[in-house]
Amino acid sequence: MSRKSQRQIDLLAALLAYHAPRTFEQIVDDVPDYQQSAGPSLKRLFERDKKDLRELGVPVETVGGEGSEDSAYRLRTKDFYLPYLTLMNSLEWSKPRKVDKTGYHALPVLAFEPEELVAIARAGHRVRSMGDPGLTGEVDSALRKLAFDLPVDSAMPASEEHLHVRGKRAGAAELDALSAALLLRKRVKFWYQGMNSGSREQRTVEPYGLFFLNAHWYLAAYDTDREALRNFRVSRIEQVKRLDSKDASPDYQVPDDFSLREHARSRQAWEIGDGDGVHAVVEFSGGSGVARAGAELGEPVEGRPNCRTFRVRRQDTFARWILSFAGEAMPLEPPELVQAVRDLAAATRAVYAEAES
Repeated sequence: MSRKSQRQIDLLAALLAYHAPRTFEQIVDDVPDYQQSAGPSLKRLFERDKKDLRELGVPVETVGGEGSEDSAYRLRTKDFYLPYLTLMNSLEWSKPRKVDKTGYHALPVLAFEPEELVAIARAGHRVRSMGDPGLTGEVDSALRKLAFDLPVDSAMPASEEHLHVRGKRAGAAELDALSAALLLRKRVKFWYQGMNSGSREQRTVEPYGLFFLNAHWYLAAYDTDREALRNFRVSRIEQVKRLDSKDASPDYQVPDDFSLREHARSRQAWEIGDGDGVHAVVEFSGGSGVARAGAELGEPVEGRPNCRTFRVRRQDTFARWILSFAGEAMPLEPPELVQAVRDLAAATRAVYAEAES
């Protein structure tokens, strides 16, 4: 274990050992590595460790003004630890496994019904079956935590189903390099294979976040050459390099109004791409709930109540989506999208005709 990791674990232990807030001076007495420094450098070291823990999701609370002389710090056990987990059986709770004496008796109890446990186990199984190493590691970690109190293994499905993912998978080296750049706020450059143009070119970006959508990893980043926010499929990224190899200071700041959760949630598959895209006009003639829901994803077209306009960066994906409405939605423009839907419909009919023969 590195010295930094050991020091931050000692800081966690020092905060969790007390219910009352602890001052900086009191914390120093409980963290051995802090006793090797003094003065302003010690305070800066503590502030960096506190910042790192918060970025990892540890809810270190400041009591009093942040950075003031009377500041104190607290980490509540109920905010840090999972609740005790139990399984309901015949309207009764199984007894949670509580730790004696110095255990955390103030933690709440969270009860699962058997059907909920089965749903969690199946979801974990399906994530594993996608074959993504990063997601597999995360779901295994989550299920290990649940398995401490719950019989997760007995709820796992017995099937060996495998989910087929179209296209190339994201490389572990690229994901690791981008994740490190994100944590340190460092600009990177990489080679990128364009989705639409097919050209391979070098891009320089400021990473804002990684998100997983439609079975693929994407990087949301500010493209410094194009001066615009772009989404890059990580499987098309190669040879990631930092522009500045020093870790001391960030190269940029993510805008305060940027939310990765909202950014990823608002994306549709056809919107993910590296180009500016085209405006597609689609006429929704069907009255089914599916057609009405699809129309809600587009913007109204003045004077044409049955039409909606969409910003499309991936016409192949958008064409497959249009085809799924079985005639209740038809593209009107641009011409290349209209032709793409016709070609896809013809190819689909040919597949079924061949199967019937």
